[in-house]
Amino acid sequence: MNGKRGWIKSDEKIREYAYNDSDLSNKGAYINLMLQLNKIARHSKGISTNKSLPQYYHHLHLFCLFLADNYNLKSVANIHDKHIVDYVLERQDEGKSPATIKNDLAAIRYFHDQIPNPRYRLSSNPVLSQKYLDFHLEKRKFGGINRQPTEFEYQALVTMASQSKNPEMANIIRLCRELGLRVHEAIRLSRADAEKALRDGILTVKGKGGLIRKVPLPDIAVTVLKESMKSVERGEKLFVQNDFKAHQVIQRVQDFVRNNRDKVLDPFNQRPHGIEITMHSFRHAYAKDQYQQFIANGINPHEAKLLVSKLIGHNRADVTDIYLAE
Repeated sequence: MNGKRGWIKSDEKIREYAYNDSDLSNKGAYINLMLQLNKIARHSKGISTNKSLPQYYHHLHLFCLFLADNYNLKSVANIHDKHIVDYVLERQDEGKSPATIKNDLAAIRYFHDQIPNPRYRLSSNPVLSQKYLDFHLEKRKFGGINRQPTEFEYQALVTMASQSKNPEMANIIRLCRELGLRVHEAIRLSRADAEKALRDGILTVKGKGGLIRKVPLPDIAVTVLKESMKSVERGEKLFVQNDFKAHQVIQRVQDFVRNNRDKVLDPFNQRPHGIEITMHSFRHAYAKDQYQQFIANGINPHEAKLLVSKLIGHNRADVTDIYLAE
């Protein structure tokens, strides 16, 4: 307990949470961020310590999880506009309401204001909307942005990855595109997971919040899993070598896409200007393909969207609209 601020997680609870959360790849960065957040939270003033502060603390806890796994951020003083924009995009893709996301932002800005010497000044929401085409908070703007890579861009990135110093990145990209996996879901796969998937014809995926989903294996995914298993012993992860951590592999493949996307830019892509390819873009392409297949098979649009939503780890048809750019 921290006096009247018993909602602050103790150092022991933070470490316990980190090591019990199988979804969290970068446990060290998360622990560092939360310990820093605790120091700030113990002395924060200006809002209710019984209602508003506990809620803001909860929002920051979720933000710290995101910063650890997606950016390997080690200091809250280094929070930047790009972190906020990417977090809002992720929350929107999860189907969070505009009110929830605005509370996220209010909490981030409040705690950022409490940091003694922040490295960056955070831009206001209107300024972020001008600087980043992706950044929109109104509900009517949640969908409607095409983020999908073209087949040319996808295949070109796979080819470049296969010819790089870390050719396993090609299969990570292919699994994210062909099965709609989040990058951390692909990185988490073990040889045992692959063997079971090949026997069943279905990959069992543990997604965010422990949600389990089953994704049918197309022929190309069968090939990728077989290739990935060749140099992996039983009990090992498909893509995480013994001298690496999962978050390092995630960072490596994300950096690869970020550093090479301009080299494979398809002039015929349908993305709005400023929307660039990320690892998450491949989930959008997968969702679009699956939706079109369901429609072609005579399934009505609402049911097709619900089926797609379940394939990508959600349970609401309206979330699929975000991925379809509708």
